[in-house]
Amino acid sequence: MTTGILGKKLGMTQVFDTEGKVIPVTVIEAGPCTVIQRKTAQRDGYEAVQIGFGAARAHKVGKPMLGHFQKAGKGTFRALQEIRLEGSDPLDVGAEIKVDIFKEGDVVDVMGHTKGRGFAGVVKRWNFKGGRATHGSMFHRAPGSIGASAWPSRVIKNIKMAGHYGSERVTILNLRVVGVQLEKNLLLVRGAVPGAKNSLVFVRRAVKKGV
Repeated sequence: MTTGILGKKLGMTQVFDTEGKVIPVTVIEAGPCTVIQRKTAQRDGYEAVQIGFGAARAHKVGKPMLGHFQKAGKGTFRALQEIRLEGSDPLDVGAEIKVDIFKEGDVVDVMGHTKGRGFAGVVKRWNFKGGRATHGSMFHRAPGSIGASAWPSRVIKNIKMAGHYGSERVTILNLRVVGVQLEKNLLLVRGAVPGAKNSLVFVRRAVKKGV
């Protein structure tokens, strides 16, 4: 069976459980995804499928990818993802993967790209405390010492400094599925997931459940 699905983060809201408690949830438009390519153990050494999500205009797709899509004959897509298959799954090119592969109570991992923050200092990027805010201190949001002068006479590796912040792939583990709306292809996941509204996310079955 398939282990995941591509989707789009729509935003956050809240729902109530049977006891009346408020649960913060992220709403994800999960699928439907179309199988573009099937990989087999005999030909490729492993069982997997490549799925596409989000229709794209053909003239906005590069020629190599356009030829790849034409082999499947299922249109062009904005995003592709390869998913390993568990056991002998009958999925073939053209098959659709929908949100019904998950059910309420399942535990999932969600991958996405965080919001880009541009070039940021150490206070914003690494939560440094900073110096005194008093007048004349001359040390407010500076990083401070980054290495000794005599030895080793260089900047120490992996030291936390200012630099590009955000816009990186992040995986949030062990989020619980609160609800599944099949008619709208919506997946309600407890808690927050990476990315801005309408950004691409990948939802898979939890690989470290209970850890």
